Amino acid sequence: MSTPTDLKSLRSRKRLATRQGISNAATRLFHEHGFDHVTVDQIAAAADVGRMTVFNHFPRKEDMFFDRDEEGREALREAIRGGADGVSPVEALRLLAHRLVAQGSPFVDFSAQSQGFVKTIEGSETLKARARAIRDELADVVAQALAERAGQASPDVQAQLAAALLLAAWTVAFLHAHRTFRETQDTAIAEKSFLSLVDQGAAGIVTALAGSPYV
Repeated sequence: MSTPTDLKSLRSRKRLATRQGISNAATRLFHEHGFDHVTVDQIAAAADVGRMTVFNHFPRKEDMFFDRDEEGREALREAIRGGADGVSPVEALRLLAHRLVAQGSPFVDFSAQSQGFVKTIEGSETLKARARAIRDELADVVAQALAERAGQASPDVQAQLAAALLLAAWTVAFLHAHRTFRETQDTAIAEKSFLSLVDQGAAGIVTALAGSPYV
């Protein structure tokens, strides 16, 4: 006999499976036809769900494309909050970049498969605008987590500066790594370029914010 906990777990798994099915269908259609040429009704039909079910899981069409957004935010928060004693927040984020590459995380996937993701963004003004908004939102997430880790009142201008510099460095590194893969078709070279720029950015931030509690 199923317990309330079992039923709750089953509903949760079904909800996650439905969400993933919608996301998979949307991603395939976006890559095949371009983001702006795909409708929510087409996504619903491809995922075999109703239009309202799509919106229950994804309030905006862009959310179906950037479906790992919240997962990425949590990874940044955890790296900052869970950093080991003696490891500065900036260093914790530098180490996170290396860990993500070593683990083959989809967040730092520089491969033939990831090129479809990048090209879809490049082909849509809506997605480019959302990507910029996500970057700004991530900077806010990082700034708040930095201030909390250092016991500073939020918002803290030094935390905001550190977050802005960190996101700028990661953005440059991310875009350069994708260009590198496009030119070389070599994932290892692209990953090396990504980490080199992240390391360089972290070193610059340490210099820029010397004396702050974030370095």
